[in-house]
Amino acid sequence: MTTDVGEGTVDAARETAIAVSDAEPAEVAALSFDEALAELQRTVGALETGGLPLERTIVLYERGVALHDRCATLLGDAELRIRRLADGPGGRPVIADDDGSDG
Repeated sequence: MTTDVGEGTVDAARETAIAVSDAEPAEVAALSFDEALAELQRTVGALETGGLPLERTIVLYERGVALHDRCATLLGDAELRIRRLADGPGGRPVIADDDGSDG
């Protein structure tokens, strides 16, 4: 975190924060991982900048939590899919049953 920020940088960051919070938000559940992560990064950047009214900050924070949860869910789903892959004959991946035996 930098403490010596030029006024132009702060103004630009505030504009980004306003744009993020004023934009018509996509339904979080419909976002792909990459979309949710990009929006989460923009939201965190806007929150780190500060200087916004309390209500706008709370709205951004709530959106950030929802985006974080979406990313975590999608990563968990991907991890489960990868764990279910096991090396089969000839090094080919096969789906393994949940009990760990080959399907």
